[in-house]
Amino acid sequence: MKLEARRLVDRLWNYCNVLRDDGVSSLEYLEQLSFLVFLKMAAEIEEADKDLPEDRRRHVLPEPESLPDPEKPPVRGWPDLLDLTGNALEEGYTQLLTDLGKQDKGHNTTLGLIFHRARNRLQNPANLRRLIVDLIDKERWLSASKDIKGDAYEALIARSAEDTKAGAGQYFTPRVLIESIVRCMRPAPEDIITDPACGTGGFLLAAHDYIVREHGKDMSTEESARFDDGAIWGTELVPATARLAAMNLLLHKIGRPDGKPLIHVEDALAKPPAPGKRASLVLANPPFGKKSSIVITNGDGSVSREDMSYHRKDFWETTTNKQFNFVQHIANLLTDNGRAAVILPDNVLFEGSRGASIRRELLKRYNLHTMLRLPAGIFYAGGVKANVLFFDAAPPRRNNDEPPHTKQLWVYDLRTGNRFTLKQNPLLPGHLQDFEKRAFGVGECELDAAIARRVPEGRLQVFDGAALVATKDVNLDIGLIEPDNKDAAEAKSLTELTLALSADLRGALLELEQLAADLDVELSPPA
Repeated sequence: MKLEARRLVDRLWNYCNVLRDDGVSSLEYLEQLSFLVFLKMAAEIEEADKDLPEDRRRHVLPEPESLPDPEKPPVRGWPDLLDLTGNALEEGYTQLLTDLGKQDKGHNTTLGLIFHRARNRLQNPANLRRLIVDLIDKERWLSASKDIKGDAYEALIARSAEDTKAGAGQYFTPRVLIESIVRCMRPAPEDIITDPACGTGGFLLAAHDYIVREHGKDMSTEESARFDDGAIWGTELVPATARLAAMNLLLHKIGRPDGKPLIHVEDALAKPPAPGKRASLVLANPPFGKKSSIVITNGDGSVSREDMSYHRKDFWETTTNKQFNFVQHIANLLTDNGRAAVILPDNVLFEGSRGASIRRELLKRYNLHTMLRLPAGIFYAGGVKANVLFFDAAPPRRNNDEPPHTKQLWVYDLRTGNRFTLKQNPLLPGHLQDFEKRAFGVGECELDAAIARRVPEGRLQVFDGAALVATKDVNLDIGLIEPDNKDAAEAKSLTELTLALSADLRGALLELEQLAADLDVELSPPA
């Protein structure tokens, strides 16, 4: 990160610490920061257009819907906020959010998405004034380099993800892992890219950055504009997280404030992809936790959570398991020549019954060519053991007797012998370099050539696809190398037992946090 971006992060984050005394969490601070930065960007757009004829000026913010009061004119945007102090500022800001929240309820623009159901969490006028005048107004958000404002905003998201008590970590995938996966997948200007569980938009940003870095000098204006008009998009179930993702993309100069939103707020699993909404590249880390569920309000006003199965004709099996549903959804999202990389927990590799059937169909219908076994300790959801599955779309099979499209499954074990933590021993780019080069030829050759020259040795092993399909359980919990000695094996066993228990407890906590988010209930740590 550039020095200027780091200084901006430090200034903004230090102020987050000040607001904690007012009871504002890091996620709430990011939300308010998004509102205010958007308002500042809208003012910068209008300032840039002030000398143009009226019919060519851009007006991002609509006129306020609140009833005019001669003694208290409605606050329309950033210039009005700068003129207010004290209670008038707090009341004006609250009213402005209310007015904007009433606009565009169908999320037809980025503005509508960001301000839907917006609420003021900053009840101290003095702190609100300082945030507006001393921090945000001093920056040029629209014209500044995305390496400064975009990277700074994403760094704030990363820091808030460390606040696991607020549940932020479940929406955050380590940047190092995202960038490694993107390097392996090699996004191109002609790709249509999506993430059906996009969180704060990390995969979308990394894919776009890769395209600009590798192909930007050769891209036409039309090719660049594709990504503002829907060639890259994400889906997010939680509105507050979708808001952060939309702002994250805007600050990285992807999309337009008054344009179509590139983040869709909906349940990605609820229905099959529309005919025109398939992608050539799908990148995803679906939320951890096994069950898909819905919140039900009972007649007496009490609420409950009920496991939910998705009955979709394009699914191979009906199940309440969230990860298996995402596997099927992502497979059906792909265009004819599409490719996918998805992060999934270990249970997807070995759970029986319908899980075995889904794994079998994946191996038969698609080319599951590579799997990366990830070590524990790299996610904010503590104790999670996960894997990256890389698979490509393939032509429809004419009959069930045809060989599976997965001829060979190559498995790279990054787990055995590696112990990472988020702070003391974090995952670094160098830890993934051997995998990238040996499995995908990153920096050396194209993917087809890399696969042709793969050699099964050390951490990289190969398994016959037809043999895997022929087994009863289609167990893909494979490819882990043996520890060097008995002591290491015993330590591994004890560690895995501890991690498994931690994962179960963390999974239960994530389910509780999701329920609280659905009910708009704030979870506070015990006094």
